[in-house]
Amino acid sequence: MSTGAPLRPSQGPPLEQGRVPVPAARPPAVKRMLPARWRARARLAPWWAAVAGIWVLSRLVTTTLVLILARVQGANPWTGASPGYFDFANIWDARWYNIVATSGYPAVLPITSSGHVGENAWAFLPGYPAVVRVVMFLSGAPWAPAAVIVSLAFSLGAALLFYRVMLRVQGRGTALFAVVLFCVAPLAPILQFGYAESMYLFFLTLALLLLLERRYVLLFPVIAVMAFTRPSGLAFALALGFHVVHRWLTRRNDPFPVPERILAASVTAFSALSGFAWPLIAWIATGSATAYTETELAWRSSYIGYQELVPFTAWFQGGVWWLGQPLGIVVVLVLVVGFAAALFAPAVRRLGVDLRFWLAAYGLYLFAVFFPQSSTFRLLMPMFPLLGAIAQPKRLSYRIAIVVLCILGQWGWLLICWGVDGADWTPP
Repeated sequence: MSTGAPLRPSQGPPLEQGRVPVPAARPPAVKRMLPARWRARARLAPWWAAVAGIWVLSRLVTTTLVLILARVQGANPWTGASPGYFDFANIWDARWYNIVATSGYPAVLPITSSGHVGENAWAFLPGYPAVVRVVMFLSGAPWAPAAVIVSLAFSLGAALLFYRVMLRVQGRGTALFAVVLFCVAPLAPILQFGYAESMYLFFLTLALLLLLERRYVLLFPVIAVMAFTRPSGLAFALALGFHVVHRWLTRRNDPFPVPERILAASVTAFSALSGFAWPLIAWIATGSATAYTETELAWRSSYIGYQELVPFTAWFQGGVWWLGQPLGIVVVLVLVVGFAAALFAPAVRRLGVDLRFWLAAYGLYLFAVFFPQSSTFRLLMPMFPLLGAIAQPKRLSYRIAIVVLCILGQWGWLLICWGVDGADWTPP
């Protein structure tokens, strides 16, 4: 017969002699830092409120950085010294979008003194300036504030959609932190400037979400708008092609019925046609079959002169221009191999095949047609699903360090690419 009071459920058996008691598991550092009632409210808050809160805080940080730089900005081709926020947010290519919104596109291509097509509005697609023009008409606001409002609205929408995309491949906490990185990334200031990036990222994120959900019918209108916002139809068609082939090869484990095959193949073809739509429109409007490509080539002429567009050569040309022979070639090859290897890293593989298909397709597209220079950072923004891989480590010190580095990166990008210093050759 046992003696003494019976053990209560909250009690354990007496410690064996010589054993050291094991301390109870401590809550994660973040939980120890926050009051219990705050944590309870955070768990009860709807997902969209959490994402919107992250977006608001990030915009406050970015706007502060922009205003600090604007205050010390000297006179430049677009503004006087110390411009206001809206004026400062509409320099560089924002002026081209303004021209498209107010004057449209030239029927006659400008020709330089050397007989080549010069820089002109055909390089800038009409989706974003058309939306801003509608806002201008409805509100009576001038271009500068209307452009910023449109960009801000689409950036919030993109953040909300990005959370939904990440939630399909990550847990809630990691998905939210991926949104944090999206909102504070080094290029985040452009999400509130007079550029088409916010609108494009919104429709790209929507397209990726629809692809993950296999809602092929809804992809048709989204791809159409996306293709007239930023050049993207060919890259997304390649990603869709990878998707169709993968579904066909895995159809025994993942059924791919005939109606879905027809829809998936049709939307792939539609995306490819959308990629050629704008060059075709430029040809019809100007009478020059190469109007669009020659216009795009005008922007790289200040680096390597006027040359024909030969796919998969521009990065090597850029490598040689920046670093010389043979280092430029070697660096480009290392970048190509490094990017391919990154797609198979465990953290990236956790994003799933479809997001990796997009990363591979867009990377191949950039490698085929883009000349690397300071705008490269902006052109890499559509690879934002990689933020889902960067967001996976849960250590608090890691996450704080990444956010701080991102904000420092914003300041660096603003100084190098957005701020204008005399005859600046580092366009954003």
